[in-house]
Amino acid sequence: MTTPAVPASRISEEVHRRRWAILGVLMLSLLIVVLDNSILNVAVKTISMPAPTGLGATQSEIEWAINSYTLVFAGLLFTAGLVGDRIGRKKILLGGLVVFGIGSALAAESGSPGELIAYRALMALGAAFVMPATLAVLMNVFEREEQPKAIGIWAGGVGLAIAIGPITGGALLDHFWWGSVFLINVPIVILAVALMVWLVPDSRDPKPGRVDPVGVVLSVIGLVLLVYGIIKGGELADFTDPTVLATVAAGLAVLVAFVLFEKRSDHPSLDVTYFKNKVFSAAMSAIALVFFALMGVTFFGVFYTQSVRGYSPLESGLLMLPLAVAQMIFAPRARLVVDRFGNRATTTAGLILIAATLAVFATFEADTPIWLLELVFFLMGTGMAHIMTPTSVVIMQALPREKAGSASALSNTFRQVGGALGIAVLGSVLSAAYRSGIEDKLGPVPAGLRDTAAGSIEATLGVAARLGPQGKALVGPANDAFLHAMHVTALCGTGVALLGALVVALFLPGRPPADQQGEREQELIAAAD
Repeated sequence: MTTPAVPASRISEEVHRRRWAILGVLMLSLLIVVLDNSILNVAVKTISMPAPTGLGATQSEIEWAINSYTLVFAGLLFTAGLVGDRIGRKKILLGGLVVFGIGSALAAESGSPGELIAYRALMALGAAFVMPATLAVLMNVFEREEQPKAIGIWAGGVGLAIAIGPITGGALLDHFWWGSVFLINVPIVILAVALMVWLVPDSRDPKPGRVDPVGVVLSVIGLVLLVYGIIKGGELADFTDPTVLATVAAGLAVLVAFVLFEKRSDHPSLDVTYFKNKVFSAAMSAIALVFFALMGVTFFGVFYTQSVRGYSPLESGLLMLPLAVAQMIFAPRARLVVDRFGNRATTTAGLILIAATLAVFATFEADTPIWLLELVFFLMGTGMAHIMTPTSVVIMQALPREKAGSASALSNTFRQVGGALGIAVLGSVLSAAYRSGIEDKLGPVPAGLRDTAAGSIEATLGVAARLGPQGKALVGPANDAFLHAMHVTALCGTGVALLGALVVALFLPGRPPADQQGEREQELIAAAD
């Protein structure tokens, strides 16, 4: 007889009856948190345009608008989960949604790039408390036999958000001002809060872990300094500038202090002893590197489709749909590939496929057939699906099953940090390469505007528009400089993906014997608790 993971006495008949409605509310909460990042992808070009159309944000400011959210979100995930365990998950969910909604409303009315960056960080503060609590509540309202199905549906919400985010953002930008991509969150938050108050029961961990405020502060400060230095290097097109080197060095020093502190702490946010396991470290590296490459390519992909190819935000969102569709098709089926070929072969092949698609990006020109771009996005999503599933399984296998919860949170953190560094590093490479390619073509631009015009392709085109007929001569060189910069950036991403393929090929386990595989699958089901 199978013993349920959650005793029947802990789930009342009333909660059991409405469990699927509760799951719907949890998915709605998760949807807006994930949707916000994917919806912003198609808005970056509009936000970079001069007022009143946008905010006139530079490329580095756009990178910060994305990374301020990602870094705060990643830095607070562990602490948010522990706080929810301590004071109640429903309370944390409600508080997180309210903060996220307030941040969204303020971001929609931002009057400058600096305000947008600050309000995006506020949104991340709320989002960090929403995501871990949704899964914790789910585990407390479903019996063990229904948990795998419920978790699958919950995880599907992420794929749904990735798919509909760019399309929703594009549709809004076609009809409303740029702030609508944030304001759309507010009515969804109001609906989610009302349904949560009505339907969702509260729960807490009877033995919650201790919060690690020092570790959280050190990790966030270290990451922010590191990312700031990288972005500043791209903005100046000089990574040897003393300010850049000093900031990067300070960030690395604080991160070293964070690791040393966590190593000595009896309640660390990040248990660094996990990384003594080479298999665990390799799987984490694969997750971080694939998001490093992927976030970088989606960042410059938007400028390619909108600025160079002239597609509208909605059309640009639709062009990215194959990437999400491929993930939704192949992610649930990737386990079958792992069963046949093993984790090492599947993940290595996925990373090589990602590297190949990035290399193809390095050949794109202004007149490349659009079907080829669609094929590249689809193959990119296919590769990603065959990386995330095997690495998630490997991470759970590499540690004792009682550590499954913290391992899952850690993989989410590495995914976010990898994405943030991808945008910072590859965005800075793009910025530096573009500046070096356009600077000597800015002869028609007044001397006082040349530095601004060299900041990004949108800045160049904005200045060209203000110059009238004389500025038309800048459009061709701007497109050429951007395409060259995109090619350089794509090749850098290719190198990162190949590095990831080498790491997993060396350290991930191959296919286990059939008898061990069956036993381990049973353990993984139990580990979900």
